[in-house]
Amino acid sequence: MNLSLCTYCIALTCIILMLYFHRILLMLFFSPLTILVSWYKSNKGTTNGLLTKVSERYSWQFERLFLYWISQIHSHLIRNFFYRYIQGIELGKNVVIYSNCEIRNPTKLKIGNGTIIGNNAILDARAGLELGENVNLSSNVSIWTLQHDYRDRDFACTPEHFGPVKICDRAWIGPNVIILHDVTVGEGAVVAAGAVVTKNVPPFTLYGGVPARQIGERPKNIRYVFTGNPCPYL
Repeated sequence: MNLSLCTYCIALTCIILMLYFHRILLMLFFSPLTILVSWYKSNKGTTNGLLTKVSERYSWQFERLFLYWISQIHSHLIRNFFYRYIQGIELGKNVVIYSNCEIRNPTKLKIGNGTIIGNNAILDARAGLELGENVNLSSNVSIWTLQHDYRDRDFACTPEHFGPVKICDRAWIGPNVIILHDVTVGEGAVVAAGAVVTKNVPPFTLYGGVPARQIGERPKNIRYVFTGNPCPYL
């Protein structure tokens, strides 16, 4: 009787663990293919051959699914492992990426040491996205490097709506901020909550509003360094 109960408990525990970790196991199983596709897109992605079409289809259907699954994992350590080694994000030391972060085209995303990214962020790196060191992105920040042209008859993403975004060291982006393509946020700059940034933000300035404009300045003697010590399960 005791043996049967013990066997039942072990089996139940295994089932629960499988239900919880099945996504991680699937991502590990497909990780070699994910790494290969990321490498191919970075080095051969401008051609029009069959492999390019297959890699693009894989990226569109599976890479985004896996990135969504990664964002749901209740462990910073495991999330950063997948982001760095499987998805190809250039991730610095002590980087904190909270849950539900949506990332597009991870191989063109670079995040510097000590940077913190709040929950529910959208990081669109299709045209290239670089976050410097000790950058603080609050919750619900959206950064877009590619936009549709509402004037285009085919609703296409035209060249003037395409461009990289760079957030320099120690910049602070408040909650619910939207940053559009071809924008650089300077060192130590602050963008107030709810702002829509369409143009460059000079260093050590405070921007706010829709569209964002300068509403203040920030001292230039800031020196803080984030050491990456979050609650490990958020």
